[in-house]
Amino acid sequence: MGTLQNCRTGHGRRRWIAAGTALALMAASCGDGDNDSSDPTSGVTQTGGDTTPDATTGGTPGATTPGATTPATEGGDDGGDARDLIIARDMDLTTLDPQRVYCDTCQIYMTAIYETLIGVDPGDITKLVPRLAETYEANADNTEFTFTLKPDATFADGSPVTSADVKFSWERLAGLEGSASYLMSGFSAIETPDEQTVKVTFDAPNSAFMNIVSAPYMGIVNAKMAEANGATADADDSAEQWFLENSAGSGPFMLDSYAEGDQLVLARNDQYWGDPTPFPSVTLKQVKDATTQLQQLQQGDVDIAMQISFDSVGQLEGTEGVTTELVDSFNYVYLALGPGAAGGEDLSDPLVREAIKKALDYEGILDTTVAGNGKLQASPIPNGFEGSEGLPLPEQDVDGAKALLEQAGVDGLSLNATYPTINVYGVDFDTMMAKVQQDLSEIGVELQLEPVEIAQWAELVESDGIPVTAVYFAPDHIDSSQYVQYFGLIEDSSWLGRSRAEPNPEEQQLFADALAASGQEKTDLYNQLGQAMIDDLIILPLVNPGLVLASASDITGVRYSACCNLELGGLGIG
Repeated sequence: MGTLQNCRTGHGRRRWIAAGTALALMAASCGDGDNDSSDPTSGVTQTGGDTTPDATTGGTPGATTPGATTPATEGGDDGGDARDLIIARDMDLTTLDPQRVYCDTCQIYMTAIYETLIGVDPGDITKLVPRLAETYEANADNTEFTFTLKPDATFADGSPVTSADVKFSWERLAGLEGSASYLMSGFSAIETPDEQTVKVTFDAPNSAFMNIVSAPYMGIVNAKMAEANGATADADDSAEQWFLENSAGSGPFMLDSYAEGDQLVLARNDQYWGDPTPFPSVTLKQVKDATTQLQQLQQGDVDIAMQISFDSVGQLEGTEGVTTELVDSFNYVYLALGPGAAGGEDLSDPLVREAIKKALDYEGILDTTVAGNGKLQASPIPNGFEGSEGLPLPEQDVDGAKALLEQAGVDGLSLNATYPTINVYGVDFDTMMAKVQQDLSEIGVELQLEPVEIAQWAELVESDGIPVTAVYFAPDHIDSSQYVQYFGLIEDSSWLGRSRAEPNPEEQQLFADALAASGQEKTDLYNQLGQAMIDDLIILPLVNPGLVLASASDITGVRYSACCNLELGGLGIG
């Protein structure tokens, strides 16, 4: 979200990635450097168990909702005077269409405006809680999922949220075939027996679907309003331009204005069916430079700075009115290889891809990018997620890399490396790619670095492909399935298409088995999938960084969300 919303651009198809977090979730951190996640408070994984608690038992009426018992109240205690909230962020937006978005900033936007049927409990990220849905349940083999909507949930125009809106939103998400469309992969039908009931049927077991429903890209749109302005579920859709100036959601905020490269302004939804936010408006300012973000927070020009670097965070110590915390995350930055991209023909030999992997100085990259405030990561399944434990962490082996190139008969290799020039999770991509370029030069591989704006990157990677690139990913939800769907060499995955590699039938079968499994069997299958993706040598994780949470001291509820980055509806004034 992953990782450009046409790429979480990080997520590639998500995946772009996220920031923002709260002390209440500090226990929900990544595993240790040895990938030991046996501590149930260290992440999503629970040893010997399923990572989908409550997914099939249904929500309980009166449980955490966007009303008085939600994060909105938890963080929304208006103990001070209401004021406009200003956030400094290097934004990766390419669209505001709710079924086309896919980026880190998109997660923030979607969660504020388009609510989901289910959410992730901010106090325990292994648990799901009701949002627009009052109850939810799955059948025994996880092929049918039934949701009952809350009767009092309404859109910003006052109209009720109905099953027809859910059906339209999810069918449009699938039909537009955007980056986040993978979330609806495999569904065969969405039925609406009455205005409050939605039934989704899959062709095969999908134990991840309840978790998927909590992803911000599964947010619900006012169907009548969207359709009246050109929204459809197919190629005839013409609503994207309308969504740049309008929103049609049920959340605590509405779109006020968007100026590309400048700012995104949200206005409070005064008709919100839940507890209202104390902020009349929220402005996300485009501030690319981490140092400038820090200075603006020090000066009181912004309330939250989302991408302050680890090198400079010490400058905020002792600053009156500013709070900082360093927390672990599930986000990561990776190198991606495109063996089928134009100019990447030599990468079709797995020996060459393995040589590139061995040549990288992972510890040095960690130090260079986040001053060592992060972890190495074994596979595309991040530390702390089910299936990440016990896999071998990458290690530099320059001599081994040279030997592999010699074995492959490759000498003097030159590769294009186009990447988005961006700062995410405190990682400056220009700095990181300069280090990667230096490492590969040690084995005679020349990287031709070409930094571009994120929108251009998204277009290039989806059209012609890129031999070597760098991207980032933040989780869309709390199930490991997303990493296989996005990065695995399986049908319809984002990186199967982007890399132009050959599909891996073994991964396809393992994934089907994982979606039908539970408990330790499921954990073991995702572990095998993690190893299979390591062996693919397409996605090379570089840094699993910690996050700097920096905000004005009177802003409450600032927390790292494992699905949604920063949940604006959970923020308050204390």
